[in-house]
Amino acid sequence: MKILVKIVVVALALLGITQYDLVPGISVPDFTTALVVSLVLGVLNIFIRPLALILTLPINLLTLGLFTFVINALLFWFASFFVNGFEVSGFVAAFIGALLIVVVKWILDRFLN
Repeated sequence: MKILVKIVVVALALLGITQYDLVPGISVPDFTTALVVSLVLGVLNIFIRPLALILTLPINLLTLGLFTFVINALLFWFASFFVNGFEVSGFVAAFIGALLIVVVKWILDRFLN
């Protein structure tokens, strides 16, 4: 049940980011697309993120974990290649969008626990 709530909240956060134009380079046309993006982000975070973290472990250690934000941004940008209608204009937009999604997920985890 918590997984479904997280997927819906991330989809709503994506819609909020685009509707209120918080990040000008990100566009999601409707809730269905945002829901698909949320599912794709979840799958990417399950399968690709651990591998990317292991491969970039030396860089991550040198930057004291801040390189994780870059990995999150790249996965967010990578998701835009899989979903039609979801557009991310560049790395900066992906970085800010991923950062906002991480903040929303963190707040949600605080409320669910």
